Amino acid sequence: MKNFIYLIVLVLALGCKSTKDPKEAESIFYQGGDLSYVNEMLDCGAEYRHNGEIVNPYKLFGEKGANISRLRLWHTPDWTNGYSNFDDVALAIERSKNAGMTVLLDFHYSDTWADPQHQVIPRAWEQITNQDILADSVYQYTYRTLNRLDEMELLPEIVQIGNEINVEIMQPADRMVVDTINWDRNLQLINAGLEAVKDFSQIRKVDIQRMIHIAQPENALWWFDAAKRNGLGDYEWIGISYYPKWSEYGLDSLGLAIDSLITTYDKELMVVETAYPYTLQNFDEGNNILGEDSLIPGYPATEDGQYQFMKRLIDVTKQAGGKGVVYWEPGWVSTDCSTPWNKGSNWENATWFDAGNGNESLQIFQLLENTGFQEVKTSK
Repeated sequence: MKNFIYLIVLVLALGCKSTKDPKEAESIFYQGGDLSYVNEMLDCGAEYRHNGEIVNPYKLFGEKGANISRLRLWHTPDWTNGYSNFDDVALAIERSKNAGMTVLLDFHYSDTWADPQHQVIPRAWEQITNQDILADSVYQYTYRTLNRLDEMELLPEIVQIGNEINVEIMQPADRMVVDTINWDRNLQLINAGLEAVKDFSQIRKVDIQRMIHIAQPENALWWFDAAKRNGLGDYEWIGISYYPKWSEYGLDSLGLAIDSLITTYDKELMVVETAYPYTLQNFDEGNNILGEDSLIPGYPATEDGQYQFMKRLIDVTKQAGGKGVVYWEPGWVSTDCSTPWNKGSNWENATWFDAGNGNESLQIFQLLENTGFQEVKTSK
């Protein structure tokens, strides 16, 4: 409630109209998925179907109209059997670009999941106690990664500096602080990543845009306010996660938060994570993350309920001035492979493929066909 009151005051003070040029506001609207699990699922024997035929999932997304593929990059993930590391991400970028999609590269700056409660420093850097040296490590790692991708002609169009960085980034695993932020340290590290992308773009004469990603709109409101006051460097995009299960904002009020963020900070905004279940049935040993507590009135856990949720979210985002919606892991289907938690998937009931019907594509793909996408931008 405190965050909602803060939002209303901010909106009244600043007005609800964005200062963006109207012609610019009519430019490309991004829609697609975080496809980070797809390579692993294919290696695990997953079969994706459309009209009963086995299809290449990257090609399916591209042909249906997806114009963005979001991909996570972990620093040195020795527990993933070779996934979400540089080589895997490079392959996913190549496959995404071959399917005609723009790439949003998500630097987690961790060896594992980075999220609102966990921002664990990579093991390679955990002994670094000097803040300046750590910031330089972030800069060099970011720059070198882009350089390696450039040599392979696989540069992303947008780069995320951190994933759901609600709390201070790159903390020791055994001393995680989630209720306070050392802004001096936090922003020196974040700004090092931002600066690396900027310098690389200028030197190589490419246009790679930068994004800061916060989970849930209510958190983005206070985080960007505090970050700006403490010296956050320049960037082009605000990214937010929006899961109704974990947010104070319903679809009826979400647009206010989106508009406020765009207007206040004069940035583009994209919803880079969201999802909704098409069923509550569990098809494997992994418990579904999105269960009955994820449902909102008027949107049942059905194929059409999932479709209608996403359609409404896209409409709300567009009307508020947002420039994209990315669905989290629409391809994390059930297989015989195991995660650190269990065998199978914890998300098969929220993908875009029917686990009860041979992973047949669901109705939600139609949204990609009906959004009137324009030509995809490229880095060079």
